Amino acid sequence: MNAGLFDLTGHVALITGGNSGIGLGMAHGLAQSGADVCVWGTNAERNEAAVRELEKHGTRVTAVRCDVSDEAAVDTAMAQTIERFGRVDSCFANAGVAGAGTPFVETSLAEFRRVTSVNLDGAFLTLRAAAAHMVDRGGGGVLVGTSSVAAIHGTPRGPAYAASKAGIAALIRGCAVELARHGINAHSIIVGWTETPLAAPRLHDATFERTVMKRMPQRRWGRPADFARLAVYLACGVGGFHTGDAIVVDGGYSIF
Repeated sequence: MNAGLFDLTGHVALITGGNSGIGLGMAHGLAQSGADVCVWGTNAERNEAAVRELEKHGTRVTAVRCDVSDEAAVDTAMAQTIERFGRVDSCFANAGVAGAGTPFVETSLAEFRRVTSVNLDGAFLTLRAAAAHMVDRGGGGVLVGTSSVAAIHGTPRGPAYAASKAGIAALIRGCAVELARHGINAHSIIVGWTETPLAAPRLHDATFERTVMKRMPQRRWGRPADFARLAVYLACGVGGFHTGDAIVVDGGYSIF
């Protein structure tokens, strides 16, 4: 395979929730392949730390503080990103929060909306802003949303999280159909149990690990680095024939 196929020199990638976990893993892969990277996150210290890590790859890197559930904040952050880099070629809507772990019948509307406002509304606002820019400038682009196996298998005590992640997969399919004429491809990544700050408390629970790990053919949790190469592949697909996919990355968990 020609390594040049995965050369992202001159490409600009935006990753929300890119200052830690899966988003940072994607950002490393993209920067290593030559892409300029913009990370969005709400925590200024983690944003700065991510920039220092990513700059080691030698490409242009910046971070923007943004709450993706805030429409005005997303529009401002997108404008700042475009002002800094001149364009956005791929957008990874990855920012997310976990649920409170309450039973369904005890889940308040406020709690449901707390989760979906970031996970689903935030993805919608981010992808809409990116798509508007891509359509306006021409030349195509790539939209990617981070979904979850919760969208397939369901999650007890996690109705808002599961609903938000299923919504992302449906949102992406709509984008793939509607935006194809503009050369914009769209995919969702169905993420399995992965070692991130968000998931760590659950993954390190002994009872949970005994129950779930025996169903994992690879007998390990995912790692943020497991998503680096996939991010590069998808970013390289501007104008390609692959679109509308829901790519499962879960160590084989969904086989059983």
